Amino acid sequence: MADGNLGALQAARNEAYSTPLDQLDVARGERFADNTMWPFFERLRREDPVHYCPESQFGPYWSITRYHDIMAVETNHQVFSSEKGVSLFDQAEDFTLPMFIAMDPPKHDAQRKVVAPIVSPHNLQNLEPLIRERAGKILDELPIGETFDWVDRVSIELTTQMLATLFDFPWDERRKLTYWSDLTTTDMSDTMTDEQVRAELMGCAFYFQNLWNERKDGPLGTDLISMLAHGESTRDMPLMEFLGNILLLIVGGNDTTRNSISGGLLALNQYPDELAKVRADRSQIPNMVSEIIRWQTPVAHMRRTATADVDFGGKRIRKGDKVAMWYVSGNRDETVIENPEAFIIGRERPRQHLSFGFGIHRCVGNRLAEMQLRVVWEEILKRFPVIEVVEEPVRLKSSFLRAYRQMNVRIPARA
Repeated sequence: MADGNLGALQAARNEAYSTPLDQLDVARGERFADNTMWPFFERLRREDPVHYCPESQFGPYWSITRYHDIMAVETNHQVFSSEKGVSLFDQAEDFTLPMFIAMDPPKHDAQRKVVAPIVSPHNLQNLEPLIRERAGKILDELPIGETFDWVDRVSIELTTQMLATLFDFPWDERRKLTYWSDLTTTDMSDTMTDEQVRAELMGCAFYFQNLWNERKDGPLGTDLISMLAHGESTRDMPLMEFLGNILLLIVGGNDTTRNSISGGLLALNQYPDELAKVRADRSQIPNMVSEIIRWQTPVAHMRRTATADVDFGGKRIRKGDKVAMWYVSGNRDETVIENPEAFIIGRERPRQHLSFGFGIHRCVGNRLAEMQLRVVWEEILKRFPVIEVVEEPVRLKSSFLRAYRQMNVRIPARA
């Protein structure tokens, strides 16, 4: 296996295949933190692709681990609903955050339609020169010959600048967006109480409410807040639904792209021959971007909840059961993707992956993400022959996002 520490992976493989199937819990965050979840998913794909876990920190849940089974769940929103949430973690009853990704039609469709124009082909064409200019400036300011954190200096900074533009958010305070994104996706129990996290997120709600109030009576603008404030299906949202949708747009526009920027650099360090290919033929950059998104799989899973008893994959899923679609496993399904563990730029079908979801919940910003990654790599390849990852990255302890907290790199001085 190409990823991670070989010794840790071998130990994980031994554990994965020696543990009784009914005791396997693939949602343990520590395995994602040390990148050793792969053999557990491999075993489930081979032996029990529709797997029931009776006990976990999230309660009982089903795991769907094969590519085509995931697509079957994803496209059947009548039976597999988003209404109860999209991660295995249950929101507290006294602090629920409705958001359109966690809704079913028709409300989902109406709210999604409000923000869709921001990622229209015309708007992406207008955004590309701005992204290129900013990416170039960020890259030109990187230290040469010194170790620095790629996640902070490049991945976070570039995507936070983009978010600030999409929201028309005060530029000097844009790192608030990163902070709120991290609060939403990270287990903060080591440093903050639940009450403190909620207080900070309510601060986010009130900050955006002020922006909303400034724009709701003005002309329809091209930013997300203005679109929500003027949208027929979104202009009267209750405060918690407003906050839920804001956090969805922050996380969707920040975490996924920023972790693909970091994951792509790691992949090209592990597969230098693939980097040589794209250096020799820059027309392969779009294919490389698709392979980065597949190989990284920034969102590890999405959850659905069964609305009725259903027979699926030879198992009986009961009404109310949690069902996790493991994109991270489907993107490594050996029966669909040849040599899926490897990072290969020249795949025949480079966009064959599940990282953006499928069906009505397919990521609304997928083309923006692809464009940002393409531009970033075009600008990197103009400037640097090599960027070395100098130590194992620090990953997020989460089975929801495959995220990097730190990745120390070095750009060698040219001879």
